[in-house]
Amino acid sequence: MVDNLIDTTVAPKQLRFKPGGLPASFEVKVVNDSDRFASFQVEVTAAGVDPDRLPDWYKISPEVSTKKPPGDVTHFQVAIVDNPVPGFVGLMNLTVRVFSMELPDEDREVLRLILEQGTGSIPLKLDLPVREFQEYPANEDEIPVRVYNPSQLETHVTLKLSGLDPTWIVDGTERQLYLPPNGQVTETFICQIPDISQAPSRIYPFAIAATHRHGSPAQVEGTLEVLPMGLVEFSATPKQQQIPTKRAWILNWRNPPVPYTLEFENHSNLQQQVTVNIQGEDQQECTLELPDKPAELNPGQTAQALLRVQARRHLWGRKKELSLEAMATLSDQRLGNTNPTSQFLKLNVYPIIPTWLLFAGGLLILYLLWALSWLNPNNNRFGHQAEVNSVQFNGMSQNVVSGSNDQTLIKWRVDGFFNPFANPEVDEIANTGKAVRVIRYKPVDNNFVAAGLENGEIQLLNLLAETPKLMDSFVFQKDDRVLALEFTEDSRYLFSGHGSGKVLGWDIYQDLHQNIGQFDPAKEPVLELNFDFAVYGLKFIGQGNQNLAVAGRFNQLVILNLGDNSLRKVTYQAGQEGGQDDYILSMDIAKLKPYLLATSDNQGIITLWDMRPCLVDNQSCEILDRWSNGHGSLPVRSVALSNGGCYLASGGDDGRTMLWPLTTQGKRAENYSSGIEVDQSFDNKKFNSVDINVLKRNILIASGSDDTQVRVENEKRLQELGCDRDE
Repeated sequence: MVDNLIDTTVAPKQLRFKPGGLPASFEVKVVNDSDRFASFQVEVTAAGVDPDRLPDWYKISPEVSTKKPPGDVTHFQVAIVDNPVPGFVGLMNLTVRVFSMELPDEDREVLRLILEQGTGSIPLKLDLPVREFQEYPANEDEIPVRVYNPSQLETHVTLKLSGLDPTWIVDGTERQLYLPPNGQVTETFICQIPDISQAPSRIYPFAIAATHRHGSPAQVEGTLEVLPMGLVEFSATPKQQQIPTKRAWILNWRNPPVPYTLEFENHSNLQQQVTVNIQGEDQQECTLELPDKPAELNPGQTAQALLRVQARRHLWGRKKELSLEAMATLSDQRLGNTNPTSQFLKLNVYPIIPTWLLFAGGLLILYLLWALSWLNPNNNRFGHQAEVNSVQFNGMSQNVVSGSNDQTLIKWRVDGFFNPFANPEVDEIANTGKAVRVIRYKPVDNNFVAAGLENGEIQLLNLLAETPKLMDSFVFQKDDRVLALEFTEDSRYLFSGHGSGKVLGWDIYQDLHQNIGQFDPAKEPVLELNFDFAVYGLKFIGQGNQNLAVAGRFNQLVILNLGDNSLRKVTYQAGQEGGQDDYILSMDIAKLKPYLLATSDNQGIITLWDMRPCLVDNQSCEILDRWSNGHGSLPVRSVALSNGGCYLASGGDDGRTMLWPLTTQGKRAENYSSGIEVDQSFDNKKFNSVDINVLKRNILIASGSDDTQVRVENEKRLQELGCDRDE
């Protein structure tokens, strides 16, 4: 067993103490049993003492001893000056603890303390379970307080709450309580916070004091925070003003600013400063005069500010309708989303010249607009609103039909293009619902037209009806563009070429003669062929509608024999296969020379063919003439042969239409190898379609281009060349 290095003796072992009387003392003798110098300290504890209480109920002398050598003795004097547990009477054990900073050991001794009924006063104990309260106006809050009597005497206690407005406290600010010895009671003060205008948002400190006749008073403190609540209303009057404020029938040059009264009503419990900012694009056109200082608003108060606005007036024209947004901003943002809403202000600024004069000028402008609009039958500056993709004359060249990306078909009077006082447009045939890629007249009587659309639909329309009537509409495969159409000579069948490479034959006899207007959504083609290239051209070659020429991508030119469904591939360029970017874009035949074929491609090449050797004599097709200088080597999108085969028209990406006089052999005339420029589009927009017809002494050339225009040009016949004598 290890010996303790500290030897402690306490004398006497029992004390008697009466609070309020003389101190009770005892001695603590400490012997240094270690082998080193050491200083010692003494600490006294008592059972039941509040752990938060300071050790003020006893005194020790000395508080710390000097360092003592081994074997030396230190004497401490301890005096009990107050009751360790206020109000306690009876026997209590005290523990004396001796320790040293230089030694690892400590020593403890116990003595008995007899506490008698004291003669002095004992303060009450007060406690607030909650010291900080928060509540909104018009609500109730409870403030509980616990009162404890630690003495052995009964007492009557007076509680009083101070710091808060007495009118807020229900049943008054004072309470009378009875407390037995060691008794405890909880009392509650009910605080009724008034409405917003009488309860500004801030922290209100308060105190609760307890007094009784057997001791000194006690007090406890807390706070009550009234939370922000309510809103600030913002309004403006009037909402609309005008400059000038009074309008006159004569010229009015006055331009004073106009006022808007801005009003703020503080329906909150916060003191606010309100600033106003003006927003909106129209503020750049105004001169604004805003208040220099923010509006000061106490709870429940109303304030006003004046906004003056001035704007420059036009000399003439229509009134300006300006919009301004007045934004109010609060200095205290604790109200959150209850900030004032914006006020939208209107300002009508009238021109200096009065309305009647503007009205007269307006009538003049309306007349000019009418004179330049489609309502004026003598105005020809109208028509399609997008690129024109296809044009075709009727048989007698009285009319031209055009189709456009604007989804319309329009019929034009040819003579209207040459008469400045006539309107060439007859009417809009139809709005097809999709871009029109190609149109074709029904042969012979030209009373119907077929339209091929961007979405793969084919529409048949009656041109003789008072309102052009949709006879039928059918589609084989949605979104498969219709790029080419061709009627048989008897108009019983219609063939269509598509972007997918399909060539379809349709029986339309019943659509045009029997089932008029009865659409068959399940209509099927009588012929379906699939080619491995997009089909841009279809033409019957020779007699009897037996041989259908099919042309398109990869510079493919194929002859389909409808009698036995055999195919004959025509070599387009000897020794050279067309690539994926090579297209035959157009082809045409001469009606009176059905074996004379003209083709054009996107390399700018125009070719004239004699198809009789390959279709009649089973030999190779013969190229009569080929050239690429007609459109600057740019794509030639359309070619058209006259009925007698003596003239060829072409349109290309260089924005020109050209006329090519031909010989009886189907070649370019010697003196016209460079062609004749017929027309040029605006901004050199490309021509997408041309058609040609010879009428009396004139050559008529119709064209449609990306500049949205439909044109008909007139050239003199060149009968002296020999080919045109019989056309």
